[in-house]
Amino acid sequence: MHMLPLFISGAEIGFILFILVMVFGADKIPDIAKGLGKGMKAVKNASNDIKTEIQRSAEKQGIDTDFTKDVRGEIDKVKEDIDDITGSVRRKL
Repeated sequence: MHMLPLFISGAEIGFILFILVMVFGADKIPDIAKGLGKGMKAVKNASNDIKTEIQRSAEKQGIDTDFTKDVRGEIDKVKEDIDDITGSVRRKL
């Protein structure tokens, strides 16, 4: 998997943290982070529940839910073909 750079430097992150401390105060930041973590966990759990419910419903209807593996396999084949064609041309950055 390829990660994209954030295009933000350490100094900019430090400045943002400084502003957060100035606005919310040092004693409120852990509470804010805790609340954000709980919110992210709730969203993740809800999306997993929805995904599970959709898969169960599809299985009850007799719909094949394993098509994603086939699609992933085809995508990987295409990537390999592209790598074979562009291998000697591609620049390493």
